[in-house]
Amino acid sequence: MTDKHEENKKESKMLNDDSSNLDIKEQVSNEEEIINHDNMAINKIDSNSLEEFDYLSDSVLEIKTYSEEELLNINKNEDIEVEIDEDYLNTFSEIREKEVVTGTVVGINEKEVLIDIGFKAEGVVQKNEFIETPEIGQDIDVYIHTFEDRKGNIRLSKEKADFQKKWSELTHSYENEEIIKGNITRRIKGGMVVDLGPIQAFLPGSQIDIKPVTDFDEFVGVESEFKIVKLNELRQNVVLSRKAILANDLQEKRQEALGHMEVGMVLDGLVKNITDFGAFIDLGGIDGLLHITDISWGRVNHPSEKLKVGQTIKVKVIDFDVEKVRVSLGIKQLTPEPWENLEDKYPIGTNVEGKIVNMMNYGAFVELEEGVEGLIHISEISWIKHIKHPSDMFKVGDDVKAKILSIDINEKKISLGIKQLQENPWDTIESKYQTGSTHDGIVRNLTQFGAFIELEEGIDGLVHISDMSWTRTIRHPKEILVKGDKIKVKVLEVSSEDHRLSLGIKQLEEDPWENIRSNFSSGKVINAKVVKVLDKGIIFDLGDELEGIVPLKRLSKENKIIIKDKYIEGSNFEVTVQEVDEEYKKIILMLDLELDESEENNKTELTNETETDKLEIPKEVIDKIEEEEKKKK
Repeated sequence: MTDKHEENKKESKMLNDDSSNLDIKEQVSNEEEIINHDNMAINKIDSNSLEEFDYLSDSVLEIKTYSEEELLNINKNEDIEVEIDEDYLNTFSEIREKEVVTGTVVGINEKEVLIDIGFKAEGVVQKNEFIETPEIGQDIDVYIHTFEDRKGNIRLSKEKADFQKKWSELTHSYENEEIIKGNITRRIKGGMVVDLGPIQAFLPGSQIDIKPVTDFDEFVGVESEFKIVKLNELRQNVVLSRKAILANDLQEKRQEALGHMEVGMVLDGLVKNITDFGAFIDLGGIDGLLHITDISWGRVNHPSEKLKVGQTIKVKVIDFDVEKVRVSLGIKQLTPEPWENLEDKYPIGTNVEGKIVNMMNYGAFVELEEGVEGLIHISEISWIKHIKHPSDMFKVGDDVKAKILSIDINEKKISLGIKQLQENPWDTIESKYQTGSTHDGIVRNLTQFGAFIELEEGIDGLVHISDMSWTRTIRHPKEILVKGDKIKVKVLEVSSEDHRLSLGIKQLEEDPWENIRSNFSSGKVINAKVVKVLDKGIIFDLGDELEGIVPLKRLSKENKIIIKDKYIEGSNFEVTVQEVDEEYKKIILMLDLELDESEENNKTELTNETETDKLEIPKEVIDKIEEEEKKKK
C-alpha cells in the first residue's frame, strides 16, 4: 500500500506540473480517484494494526475529503478550486542544496548524528560539530551540503548553518548600526581576534581604545561591546571597533562636563598620559591639557619631573572651548605668582643661595626659589680669572652663593654676582704693583703682539713685543720666551679701573742707544751678516743684537734683482754706516755698489735723503714686509 501511495503521489505531482495544459475537470477527476484509493486502503486497516502504521494515520488525517456535490460544483466555485490546489501542493516540501533547513534528530552513533529533514532519507552531521551531544527528537538547524555524497548519504552541517544564521544577524546589525557583543580571545599581528560565536572577527589595534594601547595582552579575555565597521561577504570577514563606542560615550560625557565647567574651577584629575609638551589629565569624561609651562612657576625640563601616569592631582581650569571640546589646565595657577613683591624679599645687595639650573655661553642661571631665577653673567664670576664658559667653574645642580646686583620686575630679571662676595684685588693693585717696580712672573700665554705674565694668581700683565728688546727686532715673543718660563719684568703702567698692567723686559736694562751713536759713527765700515732680503731693504746683523738696514726703494728693478741674487741670507758683507736714528732705534746702512752713471744719481739721492725719508721704515713696516715675504715663499 505504501508503494502504491508513493506512485500516486508521483503521478499527482506530474499532473500538477502539467496543470496548465489539463482541463480543470480532469484534474478534479484524478484528485478524486487518488482520494478514493487512499480511503479504500485505510478502510482495509483493522484497528489492531493502526499502531503499527501510525504514521499513515497522520497522513490520512491531513487529507481533506470533499462530497460529491462539492466535486460536481467545482467549476462553479473558484474558491474551492484554489483551496484544493493549495492543499495539494502543501503536501510536497521544497528542499534544495546549499540552504539552511530545520531537521529532527532521529539517531546518534559513534561519529555521526542522523537528522530527518523531511527528505527520502536521513541526513548526516559529524558529531564533532556539536559542542554538546543533542537528544533524539531535538529540532536543529542544518546546512545542506549535498543530497548524495560518495557513500550515498545526505551530507549536512550544523556549523555552516550556525555561521549562515550568525552572518545574517551581523549583516542586519551592520546595516542598522547596532551594537554587538563579543569576547576578545587572542592577540594577532595588528590587533586582536574577537569571538562572535561561529564567526571570528578582527579588532584593529587602533580601534581597541580611545587612548593609545601599550599592553594588548591586558584585553585578552575581556568581553565588550563593538560596532561593525566593515563587513565583507565575499571574503566573509568582519572588522570591529571598540573605540567608536567609547568615543560616542566619551563625547556625551564631554558635552555634559563642559556644560557645568567654568574658568577658575579647581578640579581633581588623573594623569592619563605624559608627552614632551605637557600632560593629559582625565577629569572624568573629558581630558584636559596641562601644558609644561603651566605645571610650575619654576623651570621644568620635562613633565615627568613633576608628574607620573596614574597620579591624582588638583588642577585649575584656565580656559575651555565647548565647540572644539578643549580644556586648558594649570597647576602653578593654584599658588600666587612668585615675582609679586619680589623686591621686598630680595633687596639689592642681599646675599642669597641658590642652585644652578642651566648654563649658557654668557652665564649661569641660578634658581633662588621655585619660579624665581637669576643670572650670573660670566663677567661677574671672578675678579681676576679669565672665564671662557661657566662650566669652567660650575656644573648644573651645584649650590652657589651670590649677591643681588639688580632686579627688573617687569622683565622678570635678576642680576647676580659671585665675585662681589670677595675683595677685589684690583682695588689695591696700584699700591701693590707701583710703576717702575720689578717683579718675578711666569709666562702664561704668548700671542702675536706680546706675552701675558702672571704676577700672582689671577693678576696678569702684558709685555708688548716692542718692550722685549732695545736693539733686536722681535717678530714673535716665542723668539725669546717660552710658555712656563720664570722671568723678571718691570711695571710700566698700572690701572685699577681698567684692570690693566703693562710690563716690560727691555726696561730692566739701560737704553744702549745712547752709546750706539758713538760706536756706529757715520761712514764706519762694518762686516755684517745678511739676515733678511726684502723688496724695500736688506737687514744685516751687526752683532750684540743690533741690526741695520740698507734701503732699496730707490733702486731700479734690475739692480734689485742683482742685489737679491748677490746678498743671500747668512752670507757676510762689508757695509757702511750712513746714520744712527736714536728716536726710531734704527741704524741706516749703505752698500758699496758698482753702478752705472744713471744709478750714481740714485746713490747720491740715497745718501742725501731728507730726515723724513730716512725715517720711513719703522719696525712695524719691516715686520709686515717680512710677513709678506714669508707668505710668498
